[in-house]
Amino acid sequence: MAITKAAPTGADSHEPVDGLPATRSPDPNPSDPKPSESKSPLVLTMLLLLLVLLQGPIRGALSAPVMQSWMTVFVAVLVQALPFLVLGVLLSAAIAVFVPASFFARALPKRPVLAVPVAGLAGAVLPGCECASVPVAGALVRRGVTPAAALAFLLSAPAINPIVLTATAVAFPRNPEMVLARFVGSLLVACVMGWLWQRLGRTDWLRPPERPHYEGQSKGAAFWGSVRHDVMHAGGFLVIGAMAAATLKAVAPASWLRTAAANPLVAILALAILAVLLSICSEADAFVAASLTQFSLTAKLAFLVVGPMIDLKLFAMQAGTFGRGFALRFAPATFALAIAGAVLTGAVLL
Repeated sequence: MAITKAAPTGADSHEPVDGLPATRSPDPNPSDPKPSESKSPLVLTMLLLLLVLLQGPIRGALSAPVMQSWMTVFVAVLVQALPFLVLGVLLSAAIAVFVPASFFARALPKRPVLAVPVAGLAGAVLPGCECASVPVAGALVRRGVTPAAALAFLLSAPAINPIVLTATAVAFPRNPEMVLARFVGSLLVACVMGWLWQRLGRTDWLRPPERPHYEGQSKGAAFWGSVRHDVMHAGGFLVIGAMAAATLKAVAPASWLRTAAANPLVAILALAILAVLLSICSEADAFVAASLTQFSLTAKLAFLVVGPMIDLKLFAMQAGTFGRGFALRFAPATFALAIAGAVLTGAVLL
C-alpha cells in the first residue's frame, strides 16, 4: 500500500519512502554542551599536564631573585586588597539590587546646581567600585535625575566611598593626609565635571541608557548575579594590576623610575597614564600606588584620583551605557580635570 507523500518542511528534510516511516533530520539538542564548553575540560587538562612536565624549569625560574621579588610584591598587593574588593562588591550589589533608584531621585534637590554636589557627596556613603557606579548612574538618568548630578555621582562614588577611603588609610599608614587629599580631590573633580556638563553638555551627546539585564529576576538571583559578575570582572583587573605593579617594581631599571620620579610633572603624568592603562578596581588601587615608593605623594594622588574616574574598562562601560559620542567627549575632559584636581589638592594638603 502506498503512503501519501507529505510536503517537506524545514524539519522534514527527507521525503517518506513507500512502506517505511519518514526519516527526519535530527533536531539539535539544546541540552548538549556547546563546543567551547566541551573543550574547556580538555584545555584545562592539557594545561595541567604541561605544568607538570615543565615543573622543573618553572621551579628554577621562580627561584631566581627577580622572580622572588616579583612574587613578593604580587602576593602582598593581592592579600592586602582582596578583602576590600570582596566587601565592596557585596555592598555595591546589595545597594544596586535592594535600594530602588527612585530613592536617589527623591533625595536630590530639584535645582541642578545644588543636585550636583549633593549627588557627589552621596558617593561617600554608598560603597561600590566604578564597575557598579556606571549602571547605577544609568539607572538614575533613566528615572529622571538630571544627567549632571548622575555624572557627579558616577565619578565620586568609586573614589570617596567608605571602603575605598578605609583601604587608602590601610595602604598609607604613615601618610593619613592621603585619605583627606583623595576625598577632597575626587569630590572637587566630580562636582566640577557635573557643573561643566550642566553648562556645556548637550542632550544629543548622552544616549538614554538601556534597562539593566537583572530586571525581571528575583532579588536573590539579581544579587548573586551582580556579585559573581563584579568579583570576576574587578578581580581580574586586580590581578592584572598587581602583576603590573610587581613587574614595574622588580624588572624596570631603578634609574628609569628615579628619572621619572625626579621630575614632578613627568611623575604625575606617568602615574596618571598608568592608572588609565592598569584599570584597577578602586577598592584595590591604593595598595598598588603605595607599592610605587619612588614617586611622590602628589603623583600617587594623581594615580588615585584618575583611576576611579577614567580608565580603559570605564571608557568601554561608559560608551556602552551612554553612547560612544558621550565617552569620547567625557573621558578626555575627565582625565585632564582629574590631573589638575590632584595637583591642586596635593599642593594644598600634601
